[in-house]
Amino acid sequence: MLVSLALAASLSACTGEPIHAGSSRDDGPVGSPPVNLDKLADATPRSEPLNPGANNPYTVLGRKYVPYQSLRPYRQRGIASWYGRKFQGRRTTSGERYDMYAMTAAHTLLPIPSYVRVTNLSNGRSIIVRVNDRGPFHAERIIDLSYAAAYKLGYVGAGSARVEVEAILPGKPAAANRPAQLKSAVAVR
Repeated sequence: MLVSLALAASLSACTGEPIHAGSSRDDGPVGSPPVNLDKLADATPRSEPLNPGANNPYTVLGRKYVPYQSLRPYRQRGIASWYGRKFQGRRTTSGERYDMYAMTAAHTLLPIPSYVRVTNLSNGRSIIVRVNDRGPFHAERIIDLSYAAAYKLGYVGAGSARVEVEAILPGKPAAANRPAQLKSAVAVR
């Protein structure tokens, strides 16, 4: 029971309503974002042991999710959103503290931790983030990025963007990181 409660608490960061600039004044930075946020370095993919507790099956909002138990090629197109100050300092599913100015992301199924390249399909900007949290738990969205990551992709003001998410497998040649076709992430009901 305590494990279930802890998991539910850690997953709460990404269960809120969609975040849109102007409609959620408490989620962006206080005042101006840090200077040179657009020059923030991407996450650097490296081999890390998977977090055993963060990759177990779980249920949120009546949907059961079964995360991948190993790193593997993955590519999907869909909608990305972002989360910010409202969750600043809260524990992520990995147990780390959420930092809206770090290059991180939440995903429902990718292993924690893992690394992905996210490309904004409307402007071609691309970044690399470290997946360390679960979410978003809305059927139309495939990934929640930190405020900084969304800023670098150019969609903070819009609240969401159409993106492509590709897994990066540390230590593998680029060809090994590409699946044969786009994969769709599906929650089990």
